[in-house]
Amino acid sequence: MNKQEFHNYVMNDVLGHIPGVTSRAMFGGYGIYKNGVIFALIAYEKLYFKSDETVENTFKSAGGTQFEYSKGNHKFTKMRYWTIPQEDMDDPNKVSTWVEKSYLASKRNMS
Repeated sequence: MNKQEFHNYVMNDVLGHIPGVTSRAMFGGYGIYKNGVIFALIAYEKLYFKSDETVENTFKSAGGTQFEYSKGNHKFTKMRYWTIPQEDMDDPNKVSTWVEKSYLASKRNMS
C-alpha cells in the first residue's frame, strides 16, 4: 500500500466513523485532527496516536511502537506518538477508545 492508499484507508476505514476527524499534509506525512486538535499522525505508512504521561503506559502495554525520526547524523528522536495493535485498527469500538485517549492527551498538553 502506498502513502496515499494508506491515508485513504486510515481516513475512511479506520477513522471514518468518528465525527470531526480531518487530516492535513505535513512533513511528508499527515496530521490527523479531531475538532481541530491534532491527536494522531501518519508517517511511513503507519498510524501513530498521541500520548502523554497519563496514557503512555497503556500504549506500551498494548505493544505499541513509538514514533521516531532521524535527525542529522543518524540521531533518532522519539516523540510521544504510538501505534496501536493491528487488530484494534479493524474494531471501530477499540479505535474510538484509542482516539479518545489520544485526543484527551493532546487537550491536556494544550493547557
